[in-house]
Amino acid sequence: MNLFLRTIFLFLLLLGLSCAPVLAEEPQMTVSIKRLKLETALRIAQAAIDQCRKEGVQIAVTVVDRGGHAQVVLRDVLAMDITLPISKQKAHTAMAFNTPLSEMEGRFTKPFQVAKLDGLVVSAGGIPINIGGTIMGGIGVRGAPSGETDEKCAKAGLAAVQADLEMEGT
Repeated sequence: MNLFLRTIFLFLLLLGLSCAPVLAEEPQMTVSIKRLKLETALRIAQAAIDQCRKEGVQIAVTVVDRGGHAQVVLRDVLAMDITLPISKQKAHTAMAFNTPLSEMEGRFTKPFQVAKLDGLVVSAGGIPINIGGTIMGGIGVRGAPSGETDEKCAKAGLAAVQADLEMEGT
């Protein structure tokens, strides 16, 4: 009988140990979302302006957070006022669709499709900030003679911080 009791005790002990992690883990009720620091968003915007200056153009650049809200907005001295709202709309659209806008041109060609919503612009010059599968925001540039140049400047902005963000493990 003593062996029987020992066996049952050992079985219950092992059963209890194997269930302990399951019982101890409470489901989390919140999620942690990484956000760009102001200094990081500012580095992105300044690098985009610097690249466009090398191209001989003055632009506006907007960096939005993952909610589509402007975090940093810079307009170079000679960039037209209209570049401000367009750069924000490009940044927001790129973030929302998690796609460079140059890859979306021609995607919405029928009336009343998504691209016709107020605040969305499907024109090259906007890219998402996606680091390690985490969408952190978007970059929108407007003011260059072509969307390709706008996008080149946006990519330069992201390149200025991308390695640091990836090393941080975002």
